[in-house]
Amino acid sequence: MSENTTFYVIPDIGRGHKMLSIATDNPKENIMTQSQATTQRGTALITGASSGIGALYADRLARLGYDLILVARNRERLNALAQRISNDTRRTVEVLEADLGQAQSLALVEDKLRSDASITLLVNNAGIGTHTPLLQSNVDHMTDMIALNVTAPTRLTYAVVPGFVARGQGAIINISSIVGVAPEVLNGVYGGSKAFVLAFSQSLHHELAAKGVQVQAVLPGATATDFWAIGGLPVEHLDPAIVMPADQMVDAALVGFQRGELVTIPSLHEEDAWTRFETARQGLASKLSANVPAARYTAAH
Repeated sequence: MSENTTFYVIPDIGRGHKMLSIATDNPKENIMTQSQATTQRGTALITGASSGIGALYADRLARLGYDLILVARNRERLNALAQRISNDTRRTVEVLEADLGQAQSLALVEDKLRSDASITLLVNNAGIGTHTPLLQSNVDHMTDMIALNVTAPTRLTYAVVPGFVARGQGAIINISSIVGVAPEVLNGVYGGSKAFVLAFSQSLHHELAAKGVQVQAVLPGATATDFWAIGGLPVEHLDPAIVMPADQMVDAALVGFQRGELVTIPSLHEEDAWTRFETARQGLASKLSANVPAARYTAAH
């Protein structure tokens, strides 16, 4: 089966929740029927959807009334998740196997975002990370991290936004991290990649809010997923007091999304702390550029 094989999971409305999967090498040959659920919110495309945070977003968004396009490398997990969600929610679920760290696979997803006008929400969730410091890190692995954490969401956003703007509506959820504002906590390349996601989201909001496009950056703290084990530090080794269950994190983030928040930090209990931080950051903007150096750099010592 070629990499661009597309699956559609089609609820059998006449006989309950039977799943029917149709697969061909040509997506145009597939037929997808619309779910009969009352709420129609369009289609959400979710990257990194086969497990963890991405799988939870898929479940929750389907229950909110979205049809789904699930993107990840693991077809077996995607198919199992698609069948469960379709059976539970009667939503239409499409599976797209793609490794977003590879240009050819990434291009397939970009094409889908450009061509499918039913897509109303992009969730840029796919990503990798590590806790290892620079001297213990493989630079090729760091380059792969940048490709997945930075290049992929950038290109996918560029692919979907023109259609959103043309239609006057759409939304993007970008999964960043608290290390985007606290890069000393884990690996610096990982922190830098998540700082990019936050800055990119803030810039997108500035450019697109008036054009009908909602943008949210989600900054999870330590979350109970396999992210930690993949990065070499099992979550069991962390202080349980700082680790949030993944379902609670996603549910909280979606509350922030429904409230129209630009930045959502589910684990930050002192909301005013972020408000003060953001106010101070924005207050610096008018002071950061001048035609002469600051006196502290010119005074004789």
